[in-house]
Amino acid sequence: MKIQPLVFACTFLIFICSCSQRQDEARRPISHASGTFIKKSIERNKKLVANEEKIIDSIIKNDTLKEYTASNKGYWYKYETKVDETSAFPKRGDIAYFDYEVKDIENTIIYTKSETKPQIYYVDKQNMITGLRDGIKLMKKGETVSFLFPSHMAYGYHGDDQKIGINQPIICTVTLKDIQPDPQGEN
Repeated sequence: MKIQPLVFACTFLIFICSCSQRQDEARRPISHASGTFIKKSIERNKKLVANEEKIIDSIIKNDTLKEYTASNKGYWYKYETKVDETSAFPKRGDIAYFDYEVKDIENTIIYTKSETKPQIYYVDKQNMITGLRDGIKLMKKGETVSFLFPSHMAYGYHGDDQKIGINQPIICTVTLKDIQPDPQGEN
C-alpha cells in the first residue's frame, strides 16, 4: 500500500510546521472573558441590598416607639433594655456570655433562645455571623438589643442550611449576660 508513506509525510510536515511557531510569543487564551458575569453579579447584589434596605427602612418607620441607630457596618439596631451607667464594652479576646433569638423580617421566630442555647463567645476569636460579631461589641452587660441584619451581615447567599434561607435578612434580639476579661490576658 502506498498510503502509509503519504500519511507519514503529512504527519511529518504537520510536526515541522507546529514546531516552527516562535517560542518567545505568549500563547493566547482560547476564550476571552468579557466581565459580563461579574458586572451582572454586582448589579444583582446592588439590587438585593437596596431591596433589603427598603424593607428594613419600612420596619424602622413603622416602629414609632423605639429609636434605631444605623451602624457604620450596614445594619440597624434598637435597645430593648439600655444600661446608662458607665461600664465596659466587650473587646477582642474577652468572653461574652449572651442569649439570643432569631426572627425573620416579618417578626416570625426562626430560632428561640432555648434553641440557640446560652452562647459563650471569645470576642473576635471565634467564627460568628458578621453582624453579631460586630454588634456584641456595641453592648454593655445587662443590655438587650434587637439588630436588623441585611442578609450580607447575616447568613448571606448560602443561608444556614437549616431554617434560614438564602439572602434572608434577619432580626436578632441579643441579651448580653456577662463579660469576662481574656483569661490569658491576650488581645
